[in-house]
Parts: sequence; structure tokens; C-alpha cells
Amino acid sequence: MCQGLSAASPPSAAFLSLTLVVFSLLAGGPVAAWRPWPQNGKMNVTDYAFGDSKKYEGSSEFVKLRYHMGPVLTTNITVHTIWYGKWDRSQKKIIREFINSISATNSPHPSVAGWWRTVQLYTDQTGANISKTVRLGEEKNDRFYSHGKSLTRLSIQSVIKSAITAKTRPLPINPRSGLYLLLTADDVYVQDFCTSVCGFHYFTFPSLVGYTLPYAWVGNSAKLCPGQCAYPFALPAYIPNQKPFKSPNGDVGVDGMISVIGHEMAELASNPLANAWYAGQDPSFPVEIADLCEGIYGTGGGGSYTGQVLDARDGATYNMNGIRRRFLVQWLWSHVLNYCTGPNALDH
Repeated sequence: MCQGLSAASPPSAAFLSLTLVVFSLLAGGPVAAWRPWPQNGKMNVTDYAFGDSKKYEGSSEFVKLRYHMGPVLTTNITVHTIWYGKWDRSQKKIIREFINSISATNSPHPSVAGWWRTVQLYTDQTGANISKTVRLGEEKNDRFYSHGKSLTRLSIQSVIKSAITAKTRPLPINPRSGLYLLLTADDVYVQDFCTSVCGFHYFTFPSLVGYTLPYAWVGNSAKLCPGQCAYPFALPAYIPNQKPFKSPNGDVGVDGMISVIGHEMAELASNPLANAWYAGQDPSFPVEIADLCEGIYGTGGGGSYTGQVLDARDGATYNMNGIRRRFLVQWLWSHVLNYCTGPNALDH
């Protein structure tokens, strides 16, 4: 299929920083939360315009990413998925294929597997790298909203507990290499969803769940706030006279989720217990390897520009190939290069 660099696609407005919300045990604990959309409704239209293309993939001068001696996920990573609410088969297939693509080294360049190689560069105190192998594990369907359609951070942990203690087909308990991914359907509201977060990660509390398990939550924003959490496939109302990107898999909500899922998985692998790789002195407010590159999808990205991405023949926008699909996923910080990078970088 014909592919071309797109340097004149819809603008990526100035992005807010990822927010780490800190709670006490009763409030659910600290989590890293991603919100990819531009929020300053007072900005002028010209503030959202593309800037000149330049190599601005993060600032190596001011970033002080450090290793804090905690564990990273060095053994083969197994992603156990909880589908909360009603999901179409086609939606599940898109997400499954993204996760399966992480270890698919035979995918065409630029690939999802190439994107994960930046994550693999991170090591623990023994020098062991994060695993290159990420595979789908068991799945649990919660079609009947067992904990309701409005979840708090604490009730998210309760959903995970229900999944691992279910009487029929419980999810395996694997604290060492398991990654638990809770995905909420488009009619489920989660605390602070759409207003300050689109996804977050942390680990479960033994006092609530019985185990310390790294987990991430990501919501489908298609009905509640696509302009916020499916950006740039949908735009906030305060960005007039612009067209959003065409989503590569024909589902704005799920295509928007893919980058958030990638963001959270990369940070869970490199900072699963909030004591490994992050910038800043306070582990309650870490700036992690995906936080540093939010809004950057290609060479030249930064500020109000997403970077140079690819256009498919049907007009869809993407920056990496999976096994059978294409995806648009934000770049990650490389502590080796000391700037943000991705598989579609023009200097690779």
C-alpha cells in the first residue's frame, strides 16, 4: 500500500502534562494518569497551528530521568485483560492485535515491535533488560457491570479482585510478570475520566486485593469525551475550523485507546512499583518514560506539532505497523539517546 509522510495533517495542540494523582490508601493510592488532549480553551486558533518542522523530540538538557533501584519487568510479560462492560468483537480484535504486535518482529517497518525496543533498553540493578516478549494471557468478560457503571479508583481494584477470585475461569495470579489491563466500555465513567485522566497505572494493594499486581486502566471515550481522550482522531469543541485525523482502524474510541494503552504498558514495564525509572525526586509524582514524550508521534514533534506521520492510501493516519493493522502511538523517552524516539523517526 502506498504510504507517504504527512507534514500537513491536523494540528496537535499543546498538550497538558500527564497528571499523577496521589491518594491515601482509602482513596486508592497514587496513579500515573494520561490526558492527551489540549485543554486551554482560551488559546487562539493560531496557537494550534503547525510550527516549522524541526528536531524537537524532547529536551535532553533538562530531563533528569534516573533509575531508583526498583524492579522492572524482565521476565516474559503476560497481559491479562478485563473487558468491563459491553464490547464488540471488532473492538477487542483491534486491541488484541496491538498487544500481539509488540513482539511481532516480522511486522513491516516502522513497527510496533520497533517502538517497544525503546522500552527494552531499560534495565534493573542486575543489568537485565525489560523483556522483549509481550503476549496476551487470559481474559475476563464483565458484561453485566458487576461494580456498576461509575467506578472509583478503589472500585477498579475491586474489579481486578473479582476477576482473579471468580468461581469460574479466574484470571491467573502472576505478580512477577503479569500485567493486568482493565478496559472500560464507552458507557462506563471512571473517577476523573474525561476531566483530568484518560488512563492510569499503579499496583493493587494486598489489603484490598490480596496481592501486589501491576495494573493499568484505560477507558473508551467514544461516547463521553472523544475530543479529550481520542485526540487527535476527534477534536475538542474549542479548536474550530480543523479536521481530526482519520483513525487507522475505523473506530475513533478504540484507536484513541491504543496510544493510551501503549503509554501505560511502557510505564508499567519500566516502573511497575513506582520505584524504578522516573524523573523527579518524589515517587508520588514521577515523570515516566511516556510522560516525557506526550503528543509526539514523529520526527519534529513537540509543542503544537505531532511530528511527521504516515498517511495510508485511504487517508488514515498512523505511525507504525502491527501484524495486520496500523496504529498511531506516541513516542517514548530513550535514556540512551536522551530524547524521544519511535520507529518512524527519519534519522533511523
